[in-house]
Amino acid sequence: MTSTFYNEIKLGEVTYRLSATTDSAESLVLDLSGALDSGEAVAEGRLRMPVEGSATVGKLLTRVLTAHSRLRPRPSRHANANQPWTEALDTQLRTTWLTPTTDTAPTLVKSLAETLQRSGTAIRARLAKVGCDPDVPGRELSATGAALLGRSPGTAEAKT
Repeated sequence: MTSTFYNEIKLGEVTYRLSATTDSAESLVLDLSGALDSGEAVAEGRLRMPVEGSATVGKLLTRVLTAHSRLRPRPSRHANANQPWTEALDTQLRTTWLTPTTDTAPTLVKSLAETLQRSGTAIRARLAKVGCDPDVPGRELSATGAALLGRSPGTAEAKT
């Protein structure tokens, strides 16, 4: 008797499909495919094994694939992540933040993050370092806020 288990999952633009078929009482066949939304194949493979070894082989595959995924660093969504800030970037950030606007802080932070290709968290952290209040567009860091952050109000901190 032949039986088949089938499942699929979509990760980003790729849909992966896996079928497990017992073609006899002694053999299990795994077929894996992956295709982009455009239909282009990006993964394919077949594995045949004895049915009694399938659970152990499944654990082995899980260990190997998990270890392999940890070896490759995840690419950042932000092109300039972990890049040093330059004086020109600091000036651009400070000038944009202190220029009068009707944007809310979250909206302006998001806009700056997209423009400078950095995360919103990086933008907010850098705003304080260049003497800007990260909660209020158009406002320099107050004396109290600067003291809490160990900075001089209204001035950019030395390069870090």
